[in-house]
Order: sequence, then structure tokens, then C-alpha cells
Amino acid sequence: MKPLDYREALEKSLLYFEAQRSGRLPYSQRVTWRGHSGLTDGLQQGVDLVGGYYDAGDHVKFGLPMAFTVTMLSWGAIDFAADISAAGEWRHALEAIKWGTDYFVKAHTHPFVYWAEVGDGDTDHYCWQRPEDMTTSRQAYRVDKDNPGSDLAGETAAALAAASIVFRRSNPHYSHLLLHHAQQLFEFGDTYRGSYDSSIEEVRSYYASVSGYHDELLWAALWLHRATGKEEYLRYAVDNAESFGGVGWAITEFSWDVKYAGLQVLAAKLLLDGDPQAARHRGVLEKYREKAEHYLCACLGRNNNGSAAAADNVDRSPGGMLYVRQWNNLQYASSAAFLLTAYSHYLGNVNDGRLGLLRCPGGGAATAAEMMSLARSQAEYILGRNPLRLSYMVGYGRRYPVRVHHRGASIVSHKEDNRFIGCMQGFDDWFGRGRPNPNVLVGAIVGGPSRRDEFRDDRGNYMQTEACTYNTAPMVAVFARLHRLTTTTTTAAADPDGGSPEEGLSAECR
Repeated sequence: MKPLDYREALEKSLLYFEAQRSGRLPYSQRVTWRGHSGLTDGLQQGVDLVGGYYDAGDHVKFGLPMAFTVTMLSWGAIDFAADISAAGEWRHALEAIKWGTDYFVKAHTHPFVYWAEVGDGDTDHYCWQRPEDMTTSRQAYRVDKDNPGSDLAGETAAALAAASIVFRRSNPHYSHLLLHHAQQLFEFGDTYRGSYDSSIEEVRSYYASVSGYHDELLWAALWLHRATGKEEYLRYAVDNAESFGGVGWAITEFSWDVKYAGLQVLAAKLLLDGDPQAARHRGVLEKYREKAEHYLCACLGRNNNGSAAAADNVDRSPGGMLYVRQWNNLQYASSAAFLLTAYSHYLGNVNDGRLGLLRCPGGGAATAAEMMSLARSQAEYILGRNPLRLSYMVGYGRRYPVRVHHRGASIVSHKEDNRFIGCMQGFDDWFGRGRPNPNVLVGAIVGGPSRRDEFRDDRGNYMQTEACTYNTAPMVAVFARLHRLTTTTTTAAADPDGGSPEEGLSAECR
């Protein structure tokens, strides 16, 4: 069997984010079938909201999934900087992160005002147009003191805090700016509490915050602690651990909505690292670690000796894909692969053999290698080692989905044919065609197959063929790590700023 090329997968995963860009595209744009779009975003409201990312195959800029996407890209860049650099993709990783953070800074127009969304999902889904031809509403929606959005403010604070670590060495002024906005947004979210989908009705049908806002506030606090070293943020996560569900909820998914497993892993890392501040809060942090390990053991099928009900372990398809739910399941497999990779990395750095094992309730212990093996299996499944022998990353391998549910990819490029395509014309002339998309959405990870490994490559089958930014974002680090583990080369590529990025990130200035 031909070995998988993880460096190629990494390169293509970062290329995908260029296809999702909104705004005025730079000269360095590599996805040439895309053009400028959304150039008047925010104009009606008197604010500059040009830029950011489209979340999937439509043209709405949804703040919550966009922020989660950037948080995951940043987390990967922090923990696996040397691996990304060794593959020669450090500059592209920084560009992917900065395209998002530049937009977040713009959207945060006042300490207690954040612009949550541009575009309306209902009118947008009524049309099938290229982003360059958009005629749909570009109404912008905001959260503020009277219309709070603690989940959105918290997730954006987490994204900016994590990104501030990434840019600390190469661009200290920008890093400071991001951290300043992160701290303000956290204060906003914590002071004026409420779910953003209660303030913005238009988002409820698309990205409702089902888990509420407590997980995002804890998540933001732990990222701000990691970025600043200030114990006040750690105390926040400790003091609110019980009431916010941080140590009470043992769950089996990690996603743009449900952050508990991710923040529990961050809390556990403090113990594994021997952080001196963590020692003062060991009791609560051990509870966080217990819940983090419940999630990881659930992925491994190790809770209660693997004989528990589905609620205790994550289901798997016959082909080995971690399965959470029918719609866009690969987002859960990719986020699980990331947390398994990260925790495996953390355990691998622990000298104490007892602490360096994953402790599964009633299921014994698991090693760092076992976790990495499961993460690898998910990456392999995505890249084509599955019952259908189909790569679920577009543009990778010989066989991959060619009718991706994506407006821009499914219509002839504006640069090739600049004649205007109207709202319904796109449905008539392009959506219903059985032919492959004229533009390949390279690096996109689609929603993926059913729990029985079945997949139908049909543009109308959006539950399986639509790709989202938060599907691909966690896999950037996973692919980088797998490339580093499988390559025979041990010398890291040069940091475009001079030197290895690992130098600037490992200490994380306390």
C-alpha cells in the first residue's frame, strides 16, 4: 500500500483557507479561481467588516465557527510549530490565522460591541451564486451590552489570545494588539452574560449555541492564562469549574459549539507541565483532567472496559471512523484527532511514568503511542484508507468528492467567465448539473460518510458533501505531526522570520 503523504495533506489543508477568504484578496493568493468579494460588508452599519472567512459552501460570515476555526489553527501552531515549520508551511499557517484575526479586530469596534455575523442565512441559501456575484443581503448583526453574546465573545477572546502567542516573537506589536482585544472581549462576555443566539435570531437555524456560553468563558479564561501567565484567569477557571460545568460534564464530542473537552485538556496540560500555579489549584485541576481523560478514553473505547453504553464511548463505523452524528460527522473525527494528538504530545513530555499514562475509568491505562495511533487512523480514514477507498479531502489522492456542495467551486470561475450569474440562474445552470465542479476546492474536508461508511457524491447531499473550515482546521496540526513522525528528516525548516518558530513558542512568556 502506497504510504500517505502527510506533507501534501498539510499543504492542501492550508490552501483550502485561501478558497474561503472573503474581502479583497492579496497578490499572494494561490487559489486563482477566487476573486474579491464582500467589499461593502459593514457599509450599511458604518463599520468596516470586509474580510474574514466564509464558513462553508455559502457566503455568510458566522462569527462563532470562524473564531473556533482560528482558535484551532492557533493551538496547532503553538504546540506543533516545529512540525509545521519542518514541512515548510509555517508562513502559510500564519497567513491563515492572520486572515481571521485581522477581521476579529475590525469587528470589535468598542469594548462592549462585537459584530457577530455578516449576511443572512435564509436569503443566502435561497441563492446559488459565486461570492463575486453576491446579490443577497449583507446585513450585519452585533452583540452589545443590551444584546449580549458571551459564547461568541468568549470564543473570539480565545482565538485572539491563542493567536497572540503565535505572533509573539515574529510580530510583538500585533501580538499585543490581539491580546488587548482578547482581554476586552473576555470582560465583555463575562460582565454582560447571555447566549448570542438569544440576541440574534437570524443565527439560530444555523449556529445555535446549544451548549450555552459557560464553556466558552472557561475556554477563554484558560487561553488568556496561557497567553499572559496571570493567575487571575486560572482562578476564574477554577472558581467557576463546578457552576459552569467544566468538571461536571463528561461528554463525547468537541466542536465549534461544545468546548468542554478542549478546555479540560488545556487544564490537564497545566498539571502535566508541572506549572507552579497549577500546584495551588491541584484539586480542581485534577477534576478537569479526569473529565479530559474521560473524553479521550471514550474515543479509544476504553471507558468501563469498553463495555459501556454508547454514552460512555464514542461509536465507530465498521471502517473505523469515530462517529458522533449524521450531519458533517468528520468535524468530530478531526477535532478528536487533534485532542488525541495534543494529549499524546503532552504525555510524551512527562518524565514521571505514572503521570505519563492516560487513565481510563475501569479500563486501565493507555499510552501516548496508543492515542497517536488512533489519531493516525482518523487521518488515514480521511485521506482514503476507508471501505470506499475515497479521500474525503478534496484534491488529495486519486479519488475524492468532485461535486462538493460549494457555490464558488460549483460555478465557472469569475476570472474565466465574468458574466453575471443571478440568484436563481446558479441553481438552473450549475447546481443541478450532474457534472463535477469546474473548480477543485483543494484541501477541503467534506462532511463525510454515514455511520456505515456510506457516501453519496451529490451536490444536493449537503450533509455529506459540504465542507467547513472547522473540519480542516484541527487537521493542520495532525498532518504536521504525522509528517514529522514519519519523515526521516529531523532538521526543521527555517522560520521565515529567522530561526525556528519553536524557540519563540515553547517558553510562552510567563
